[in-house]
Amino acid sequence: MNSQTVEHLLSLPQEELHLHNIDEMLSEFINKLNKGEIRAAERSENGEWQVHTWVKQGILLCFKLGIMREYQYDMMSFYDKHTLPLRPLELNDGVRLVPGGSAIRTGCYIAPGVICMPPMYINIGAYVDAGTMIDSHALIGTCAQIGKRVHISAAAQIGGVLEPAGARPVIVEDDVMIGGNCGVYEGVTIRQRAVLGSGVILNSSTAVYDLVNERILRTTNDIPLEIPEGAVVVPGARAVKSAFSQENGLSVATPIIVKYRDEKTDARTALESALR
Repeated sequence: MNSQTVEHLLSLPQEELHLHNIDEMLSEFINKLNKGEIRAAERSENGEWQVHTWVKQGILLCFKLGIMREYQYDMMSFYDKHTLPLRPLELNDGVRLVPGGSAIRTGCYIAPGVICMPPMYINIGAYVDAGTMIDSHALIGTCAQIGKRVHISAAAQIGGVLEPAGARPVIVEDDVMIGGNCGVYEGVTIRQRAVLGSGVILNSSTAVYDLVNERILRTTNDIPLEIPEGAVVVPGARAVKSAFSQENGLSVATPIIVKYRDEKTDARTALESALR
């Protein structure tokens, strides 16, 4: 299945879809996602990210055309569309999936060397590159793009972006450290080697205050919020200026870039090679 096929199927009335070999085409599509041969977004040589809208539309077709069924895996059962079982994994895939209640939905690429600590969840369309560690209670949402050697700490949430199909998904580039209880949503991009301290929340409406360069980073009309390469972001607060707010000492949460990575930061965020 390719972009032309997806567009054609989306244009057909529901009653005509049975005339096409849908299950076979969707199975081929899911298999390519699992192998990393196609992906929802991809970085170009100039560092810009290109969204593959047709891939996201293909995932939407899996939801639209799937029929509810019961799945049984050992002692566990669940109910989902017949097009969306768990992702098949084998020993030679090189993925370390530690026992304890994790799940990986089919249609996502999990590279060799990825470590999955229980319980965690990876949704369809995600791309998780080599050497990344996903800690307990962490989520990798629909179509999220995760780079190499990323550490996603316990209870961190990497949000999914499926609709609108042309919207950029959440992107976390190589060698990023995501602290515990962080949340990254709505197409935010974390550039390589950045560090999010525990509890940082980022979405498309977040303003990030860069103390080092004395600037404010925001979403633009064309590009969602981007955290710069090597930035170290921690939770902060900004005073609200209304009379009522000042009377009651109110403030709003504001992520702050307090520094850019140095040797000390590298040492504190390094993941022991033995764990990999």
